[in-house]
Amino acid sequence: MHREKWASKIGFMLAAMGSAVGLGNIWRFSYVAGENGGGAFLILYLACILIIGIPLLLTEVSIGRQAQSDVVGSYQKLAPKKPWYLVGYLGVASAFLILGFYSVISGWSLYYFWNYLAGQLAVEPASGYQAAFGSFITNPFQPIFWHGLFMVMVIFIVLSGIKKGIEMANKVFMPTLAIILILLAIYSVSLDGAVEGLKFLFQPDWSVLQDPSVYIAALGQAFFSLSLGVGTMLTYGSYLSKQHRLPGATVGIGIMDTLFAIISGIVIFPAVFAFQIQPDAGPDLVFITLPEIFNQMPFGSVVGILFFLSLTLAAISSSISILEVPVAYFIRAMKWSRKQASIVTGLIMFGLGVLSSLGMGVLSGVTPIGDNNIMDSMDFIASNIFLPIGGLTMALFFGWYINKKEVFAATDLTNSRLRHVWYTLVRYLAPIGIIVIFLNAIGVL
Repeated sequence: MHREKWASKIGFMLAAMGSAVGLGNIWRFSYVAGENGGGAFLILYLACILIIGIPLLLTEVSIGRQAQSDVVGSYQKLAPKKPWYLVGYLGVASAFLILGFYSVISGWSLYYFWNYLAGQLAVEPASGYQAAFGSFITNPFQPIFWHGLFMVMVIFIVLSGIKKGIEMANKVFMPTLAIILILLAIYSVSLDGAVEGLKFLFQPDWSVLQDPSVYIAALGQAFFSLSLGVGTMLTYGSYLSKQHRLPGATVGIGIMDTLFAIISGIVIFPAVFAFQIQPDAGPDLVFITLPEIFNQMPFGSVVGILFFLSLTLAAISSSISILEVPVAYFIRAMKWSRKQASIVTGLIMFGLGVLSSLGMGVLSGVTPIGDNNIMDSMDFIASNIFLPIGGLTMALFFGWYINKKEVFAATDLTNSRLRHVWYTLVRYLAPIGIIVIFLNAIGVL
């Protein structure tokens, strides 16, 4: 079967950036940075991106490009008759679980964007933003409609193909997202009192580093913000032809992903401090705290429209990469057409999303893992177990199993000093970092 390819290297880079830049950069980065002291956390996060994130990104993309196959097929091709491929199935399972809850949160963003556009959220609801948000997410029908609408858009882009769907969408989405966030950042820093927000983000309070959990939070955010471990970057790398060189591309993706996170922080924290809101508002920051702020600021309704449009674009760009993981697998393994694979896998993810959404309301009593509802349980299994195992396997595969000469050839690293630094990081430091994240997630650390 003919395997599709990216039309250009820049198309691959934009798509990979789109995969990495998602709710993790705008929604998760802001509240994790807020909870962990701002500036000092940011420096730790940047160090983790540089030392572990980018080396692992190069590893994952290299595996895909070398094998020219999906997340299961790549291991089968590079290590025939060895059990490495089993972790590929974890990647496929991770994609189902992640998009099963991620698409629900993305649907919330789409709902907020539409309601700002219609003027419904420009004025504070009579019950207040917190009660209105709680009422919306516990409703048995409304969130499912927006979740379904979001999934239809994602499925349509993926079934349109690599060049005409995923690449074309990201060529529009990523520049648009960058422009919107830069405009919002300029507006945010112009607010009275914004300087305190900038100090919080860029002036380190080193005392927060006395808490070991800050290090683990920075490492976890770096790992997950680059979309590592699921197989998205491996799958995207498999559509690259061998003449495209990887080191520059992966460094560029890592830098741009980090810039998006920092710019989103510049959008959010100056506004938060300008209106004297606590920066550690947690996951509620985007859906409750920010609408309260937008309601008080000049041109707040326009800011709300632009902010939730940027959040939705980021969510779509990362969701299409997650859907592509099982789609690529089923196209090869089951000989399905791209259309059939996209629709079938998309519908399964929609079904998981329905359960996830109902878990906020009528099924809130269902707690599969401890006290976690359905959404949090899906998130826990995928993010804290499957992803670290996926990332650890990739590091061990290139660091310990594949011949060093073949590894260097696969990564295009020609500078002897650089490749030995990269190899040391992937062989030793990345596995240790991932094991620390994993042990912390399961409560051992």
